[in-house]
Amino acid sequence: MEKIRNLSLKKTIFFYLLINLFSSFLLCAVLSRTVSYAQEQIWLRYVDEEALYHALNDAEGNYQITVPRPSREEMSPLDWQLSELCDFVETYGILLLSVCGSGAAVALFYRNKLKRPIEELKEASRLVARDELDFHLEYENRDEMGMLCLEFEKMRSQLAENNRILWRMVEEEKALRAAVAHDIRSPLSVLQGYQEMLLEFLPEGTLPPEKTREMLEECMHQVQRMKTFLNDMQKLNRLEERQIVRREVRTAELKQEIEKEAYMMERQYGKTCRTGLQAERDVLWIDRELVLEVVENLLSNSFRYAKKQVTVEVISSGEYLEITVADDGCGFQESAETVTRPFYHANPQDDLKHSGMGMYLCRVFCERHGGRLLVGNGPEGGAKVRALFGLW
Repeated sequence: MEKIRNLSLKKTIFFYLLINLFSSFLLCAVLSRTVSYAQEQIWLRYVDEEALYHALNDAEGNYQITVPRPSREEMSPLDWQLSELCDFVETYGILLLSVCGSGAAVALFYRNKLKRPIEELKEASRLVARDELDFHLEYENRDEMGMLCLEFEKMRSQLAENNRILWRMVEEEKALRAAVAHDIRSPLSVLQGYQEMLLEFLPEGTLPPEKTREMLEECMHQVQRMKTFLNDMQKLNRLEERQIVRREVRTAELKQEIEKEAYMMERQYGKTCRTGLQAERDVLWIDRELVLEVVENLLSNSFRYAKKQVTVEVISSGEYLEITVADDGCGFQESAETVTRPFYHANPQDDLKHSGMGMYLCRVFCERHGGRLLVGNGPEGGAKVRALFGLW
């Protein structure tokens, strides 16, 4: 039954028509014999019984007695109409049964193979047109209609994913506009304040040289802050243009590169870093520069917030390269979606030193490389970030 249900549409319609042909043939044979017998019974009413009896006695086994057809004048009107009806059924019965059987075969084919998937596709199309993508199209048959429903479900899933990405982009755009307004307004306000003080007190000569120099240095600091911000904005614009360039990289060499980067940060921050490797693949097919840039950003964050130690684990197995960076700090206080937004700062004091683009760039680079960024806290506290890169 399962095989018949999963037959292709062409094989199924052929199977139904074959069953119809065989059934029509049997019914026609039975109907013909039945109609002939009924017609003979009608004719027997108008045959001389004594003559028929002698004919049956005189006939041998190789002969068949044929009942003669009475004339219309001999039969009653009802028997004549019944006899004519038998002739009609015997003559056109095969045609009528074939037509009815073909109609039944087509009706069964439509009900069993087309009706349900067409109704589901129609309802799914209506929901998609209304932008309601929170549904699943399920059709278990593995025929052409099943494949069509499967492709439609893939399209729905992709549309839902595109909507989710678009919605996230809209939210990020809102956050980006708010961050731009904040990061531009703050240094401009500081510059404006110092400029007003200089214009007010410098002509009168009441401002000490040391204070004037301090104010000018702070103005230069704010100018540098705006330049850094503009560079980050340019980096955002270049994200979409960056292409993934995969090359063969040995896992051991990648670990050495990470250890070199960690060593430099150990000297800078005065904290220790422990690196581990679990390699089922000796050679990786990755964008080396992109992976190292993600690792550099993650290490920078971990060293800034760690108390004493940072841990890096490199795992190459299955379809992903996984690099986990953990620290013994206070961990993340916000959700993963929040900390991976552009220009996010956990500490307001970071506004003066960091642009808040690191985690956002890590997330984007991981997704561009066929993976994802998983942000959370370790079981004993401290931040724990897993960067996954697709190896296909």
